[in-house]
Amino acid sequence: MKTYRRRATARFLKRFFFSQRGFSYFWLLFLVAFLGIGLALTSELLTTAQQRDKERELLAIGHQFRQAIGSYYEVQQGNSQISASQNSSTTATATVSSLSKLRQYPTSLEDLLQDQRSQTTKRHLRKIFVDPMTGKAEWGLYKQGGKIVGIFSLSERQPIKMDGFEANDASFRQKTKYAEWIFAYPSDAVVMTNDNQTARPRFATDVSLPVSSTPTSGSKTN
Repeated sequence: MKTYRRRATARFLKRFFFSQRGFSYFWLLFLVAFLGIGLALTSELLTTAQQRDKERELLAIGHQFRQAIGSYYEVQQGNSQISASQNSSTTATATVSSLSKLRQYPTSLEDLLQDQRSQTTKRHLRKIFVDPMTGKAEWGLYKQGGKIVGIFSLSERQPIKMDGFEANDASFRQKTKYAEWIFAYPSDAVVMTNDNQTARPRFATDVSLPVSSTPTSGSKTN
């Protein structure tokens, strides 16, 4: 009788320990899976936060480029005063010539670093910034008549920010890639067609420029 009880007790303890081992193994698998999901979510959140930081940096840099292009454009060159003794036809010709000298867009980004149109060299931009989205000091150039009207990132990545832009960046709403964020001067120099996909030029200035416009790529290393 005692031998039977000892054997029964041994079998019970054996089954108990085996069941406990299986239970512990199950919880170990659950814990590993939980930690894996947590690490994946943390990594995704970190990546998203980093992209948002780069977006804010891109907007800040783009605004500096736009301001520099505007500063270069607004610098007055030549003498806009026309003698009253000139006849009407001469006056009209001189006026057009004067306007062409008054406002000009840069032909290269280097012109923003060293504006040599006057006796004193002027710097409209401190340096050619690195694109935070590509990690390179290379920018797309939105040109009009061979002149730089704006710049844009060469990144094809989809933005996180889709709305809530400043008034000057209103055209960036619902864009599918950062390359569509065109920092032009003036800010409404580039508008979107009805399909919200094709950029076209629009100028509300007194300088006549060709209608056709082709985005090109330009680069400058530090």
